[in-house]
Amino acid sequence: MTVSTGSGRRGGRTGGFVDTEDTKRKVLRAVIDLFNEYGLKFTMNSLARKLGMSKKTLYVLFDSKEDLLNQMVDSCFASVKESEAKVLAAPDLDTPGRIRALLGAFPEQLQGVNLENLYVLRETYPKIYTRVEQYLESGWEPTIRLLEQGIAEGCVRPFSIPLLKMMYESALEQFFRRDILKKNAMTYREGLQEVTDLLVDGILVHPGEARTKETHPAEKRGKES
Repeated sequence: MTVSTGSGRRGGRTGGFVDTEDTKRKVLRAVIDLFNEYGLKFTMNSLARKLGMSKKTLYVLFDSKEDLLNQMVDSCFASVKESEAKVLAAPDLDTPGRIRALLGAFPEQLQGVNLENLYVLRETYPKIYTRVEQYLESGWEPTIRLLEQGIAEGCVRPFSIPLLKMMYESALEQFFRRDILKKNAMTYREGLQEVTDLLVDGILVHPGEARTKETHPAEKRGKES
């Protein structure tokens, strides 16, 4: 979203032009840092101090703290989608490698992000938390096509794709809702990789196993209904 016209928006309250998109990116990076450290307790004043800008300038760029958090969530998941697009376009990956990389896609931008804090949005900003859930549940089409391709090629055993999707989403949601990562001294990235390995190693056809393209019973029933 761009709030500028021409080279920038004149902020009547700031008395000058704001390089909107560049400034917004800096603000969103700072928000992630504060959100990691303080959760929802960070304030617009503390954000302004961290950035060395006035609070008025922040309100030129964002309507409210809720708008700021909403765009932070959008930015985080947009970077995940960018990482997934790079995996799909990578010429050096075979189908099993692409499946593993796609399910475990984790952009550099989110290194160190405390995603457990996303769960605190549920009570104070339920609409934003609903948005997080929607992001987790949507955008599966490329992954599903890749899994179906793997089954057709015989490198992935026939299995219920909706069941794998449910298991993956449930695991990620538990990362937000519980301190399982903290108790096991794992980062979110490490937890995501562990889940990915457990799921992918369970569906791949391994050396010595018969390669089959037979349709999984659940998938067959779904196509017939």
